[in-house]
Amino acid sequence: MKPTEFIWLNGEFVKWEDATVHVLTHGLHYGTGVFEGVRCYDTAVGPAIFRHQEHLDRLKKSSDLYYMDIPYSPEQLRTATKELIARNGLRSCYIRPLVFRGYGTMGLFPLDAPVDVTIAAWEWGSYLGDEGKQKGVRAKVSSWRRISPDSLIPQAKASGQYLNSILAKIEVHKAGYEEAILLDDHGHVNEGSGENIFVVRDGVIATPPQTASILDGINRRSAITIARDLGYEVVERNIARAELYLADEVYLTGTAAELVPVREVDDHPVGTGQPGEVTRAVQAAFEDALHGRTERYRDWLDVVEVPARIS
Repeated sequence: MKPTEFIWLNGEFVKWEDATVHVLTHGLHYGTGVFEGVRCYDTAVGPAIFRHQEHLDRLKKSSDLYYMDIPYSPEQLRTATKELIARNGLRSCYIRPLVFRGYGTMGLFPLDAPVDVTIAAWEWGSYLGDEGKQKGVRAKVSSWRRISPDSLIPQAKASGQYLNSILAKIEVHKAGYEEAILLDDHGHVNEGSGENIFVVRDGVIATPPQTASILDGINRRSAITIARDLGYEVVERNIARAELYLADEVYLTGTAAELVPVREVDDHPVGTGQPGEVTRAVQAAFEDALHGRTERYRDWLDVVEVPARIS
């Protein structure tokens, strides 16, 4: 991780090294936090945050689901994020807003603990690497199942819930793979450890529905819109594990990963073992949208209008 100069913490810009919390912070002990992953890209119209409002809306919804009232409005967070990017002199970056239960009480009843909010931004390349974006990654179906809606709220981007993904990620890493694919509690394909998944067969793109315990990814929505605009049929339905092996193409989407082809699943080559035509077409259009090269999706960009550097 490459540190920047400032982090926004509870309404103030503080030095990176000073953005600390007490060791008895509630969220540190019990995972009582929600967060977002957002990206800003260097575009022809300046640094621009991709689908910023949608991320802020989801942050609030996740927070509401876990009974945490954010003490700042979405517009205040939007303004703070853009100023943070400017103060740090960033043109492109990854942005991490975090809402969490802070220091002041201990135990499983959380409502007396304060709600803290922080936003950090730093330069961070593609989560699965540039080579992965170009050539595709090797994936393995994890033995760990995706958290069930009977136990937690999969639709919330909550900190503690990611222990589920961490177990899957470590398992497949130790087995020599680059990414995990999790099944839901019914045995249907769910998502990657931090990405949504798409399966292409006979020119039709299928992706698990929201009822399959997925996180409704913002880049997932974007990729669906782009694929349909390109003329592809996109179907949201349950996907059997064997379909991963029978697919012509498989790809993943996520803010950190962007859009990444999968070239192999459980030692079965996907299609030819190379990123396919549909994946490449959607990926190219998706990259154009991220970097503001397509007028059609220009309203997905929130331009950082403040000066490039604030002293």
